Amino acid sequence: MTSGATLPVVILVTAVVLGLTAPPAVIAVLTVLVTTVLALACVVVSRRRSGGVRLAWITLGAGILATLLGPGRLVFVGLAALCLFAIPSPKGTTRLTRVRAAIDGLLIGCSLFVTSYNVVMQPALAAGRADAVVRPVADVLLATVALAALSRWSAHYPGSRALAPVCFGLLTMAVADSAAMAGVGPSLAGAGWCAGLTLILLATVRAVRNPLATYTPDDQPRAGRWSVGVVLPHAVVVLTLVVGGLWMTQGGHATPVGTWCRFACVLLIVLRGVLLSRDNKQLARKLEGRVISRTAELASREQHFRALVEQSSESLAILEADSTVRYQSSSVERIFGFPVSALVGHRLVDVVGRKAAPQIQAAIDDVIGRPGGMTAIEVRLPHEDGTHRLSEMIITNKLDDPYIRGLVFNTRDISEARQLQDQLRHDAYHDALTGLENRALFRERLATAVGGQPSPEHVSVLFLDLDGFKEVNDSLGHAAGDQLLVQVAARLLHAVPAPHTVARLGGDEFAVIVVSPDARADAEALATRILEHLDEPFSVDGRELHVGAGIGIASAADAGDIEQLQRNADLAMYRAKDAGGGVYAAYHPNMHDALVQRLSLADDLRLALERDELVLHYQPTVDLADGTIVGFEALVRWNHPERGTVPPLDFIGLAESTGLIVPLGRWVLAEACRQAVAWGRPLKMAVNVSVRQFEAGDLAATVAEVLAETGMPADQLCLEMTESVLLTDTDENLARIVSLKALGVLLAMDDFGTGYSSLAYLRRFPMDVLKIDRSFVDHLGSGDAEDETLVRTIVRLGQRFGMRTVAEGIENAAQVAALREMNCDFGQGYFLSRPVPAVEATRLLESGLPALSTAATR
Repeated sequence: MTSGATLPVVILVTAVVLGLTAPPAVIAVLTVLVTTVLALACVVVSRRRSGGVRLAWITLGAGILATLLGPGRLVFVGLAALCLFAIPSPKGTTRLTRVRAAIDGLLIGCSLFVTSYNVVMQPALAAGRADAVVRPVADVLLATVALAALSRWSAHYPGSRALAPVCFGLLTMAVADSAAMAGVGPSLAGAGWCAGLTLILLATVRAVRNPLATYTPDDQPRAGRWSVGVVLPHAVVVLTLVVGGLWMTQGGHATPVGTWCRFACVLLIVLRGVLLSRDNKQLARKLEGRVISRTAELASREQHFRALVEQSSESLAILEADSTVRYQSSSVERIFGFPVSALVGHRLVDVVGRKAAPQIQAAIDDVIGRPGGMTAIEVRLPHEDGTHRLSEMIITNKLDDPYIRGLVFNTRDISEARQLQDQLRHDAYHDALTGLENRALFRERLATAVGGQPSPEHVSVLFLDLDGFKEVNDSLGHAAGDQLLVQVAARLLHAVPAPHTVARLGGDEFAVIVVSPDARADAEALATRILEHLDEPFSVDGRELHVGAGIGIASAADAGDIEQLQRNADLAMYRAKDAGGGVYAAYHPNMHDALVQRLSLADDLRLALERDELVLHYQPTVDLADGTIVGFEALVRWNHPERGTVPPLDFIGLAESTGLIVPLGRWVLAEACRQAVAWGRPLKMAVNVSVRQFEAGDLAATVAEVLAETGMPADQLCLEMTESVLLTDTDENLARIVSLKALGVLLAMDDFGTGYSSLAYLRRFPMDVLKIDRSFVDHLGSGDAEDETLVRTIVRLGQRFGMRTVAEGIENAAQVAALREMNCDFGQGYFLSRPVPAVEATRLLESGLPALSTAATR
């Protein structure tokens, strides 16, 4: 027994001993003291309670205090009854339950009255005692109230722990007093009274120490626990019968009072049984209703789940351990064309064919020994049309799950997504116009070649730049220039034997990687061969064009890394170009003189920022649906006082490499915003953001500063960045973009599809505009179904991700018509308008674009 339980027992035993042995005077004094303290304790407890519980404790304290008065016993009995019946009934108690509780009280009272009448009242009446009726009746009432209150509660109600001792205390008082009247022991009444008061005092102490352990109307009996109220009335009846039997064996005789009380008990027991039956039927109906409601809810959820499964883009199946299909969702027919009946009951490894079966069986073997284990594979599965579709199959071991007991297969067709991914990956590493490897793949191949050879002498590179290509573009147009580039690429492939690598770096620049034991000599021989192949005229639109080239050669032995190797080849190429073209030049350290010239140009660019030599031209962005100008893209131009107009390609890269792009970019941003505000129209102004601008300093703070000083609305500014800006996919990079987005500006991904993992960027970065690179637009309207499909896919991707699409490099009306049919939002290109100064851009705003109007009427 714990120390917490030992102390109340010691106190209770001490009270009983005092009641049995102490003189009456001492008992009277102790009774007054305990009664007063107990009444005050009841008041303290009531102040910490509310509602019916507070009333119960107040009436109990008043009743205990009333025992000190003359007629206190009867007052105490009445107030005690009010106390116990003031306790709120459990939540959800029905009228039928309350009636049954009243019957229980009558049954207990009748049973106790019979016993009291036979054992206490009759002997007292025979002895002529004045209290022969009133005192026993009061004891019966007190015991009945205590037992009836106990029968209303479960032993596990939180309130029972504090108030149940009160009931036992009152019951102890009543039993002891009646036993004393029956002559069992004259001092037993005092002992019982002391014990009862002690139990009530212990209840108040417990209630004070634990305020939460109090009965409230919301307390509910815990399901599956025994409740004293179920058996207590019957226990009292049985006890009465036992006592009555013992009494009759001692010479007692049946009386009319006892007979009528026993008759009343029988009637009450029958009535109680009827009420219990009706109560059980009501409970059964409620349970049945809950079961029906729950069943309907489960059926509804099952239908909802089934609808989701059947309409899912995945096929869901449950297989046995031997791959026999036990369940198959009907979505398999929509995805793979096969009916469910063709799979259910069959082993999957026997259905998928000889190539896929080993993969699937290996995956099953992998998870079969791991309960709850999961594995994913990519496998080509047959389609009903005879083709095979690349599919992703996720297998989960649920054999130990009692609700599944099988292998769960989630299968989805990823062939189209993979084709698009492969196409984008190919485009990311190959030049869209010529099909040659692009700069990104060239760098990877060059790094692999240098790192994989035993000596750097075994690797050389050739950089090639066409002579007169700009003149072809300016005189015959970009379409003719593109035809020329395609033919040049074909001749390079013919001239360069395997395993050497040919790549287009951009514009009219090409490169070749030579890997051989004598790479220097082989590179020079290859350069001669290339120049001979290029010396033959090219046929473009019925014209014969003679285009030479300048070739620079550099060896890995002269460079510390691939960056320096490319710079050396670039310097050698410029030396060949300076020599008049049509020749090749091998790298020599004195070629750094050309680099000095570039540094000189860099110095001039710094002065250009101070001398206002830079100007902005504006290329319109046009709504392809109605031909209206919705905005402009700001493009910088440099009017050099000595060199004349310096092409952007000549100084933008220089600005990037020297860091001048940061102040240059801020100037462009501020000037473009001022011009947009000056137009006074809701036009979008697009400004390019370079890698160096993005990584140097706080670009978001710079943009916010420019918006504040120019008064440009944030939602009219669009910052364009290529995938190279997003190439370093880090949390820091994402945070920078999010900080820009927080300003309210628009963000555009420029040259979409020409870099790395475009789809990943669309999901990760909060872009608003998707700009389709001109390499994808070039062949629209020419019957090239592959390019049209790719552009259409990109437009749909933009729509899916909630982005507006802008097509760059529109050169003819056929491209406009194709883009309109694809629901591309906006367009840019020379066909619509070249980049123009601000004054001419203003005139375009007033007059509109005649080229697009003409295209719309065709």
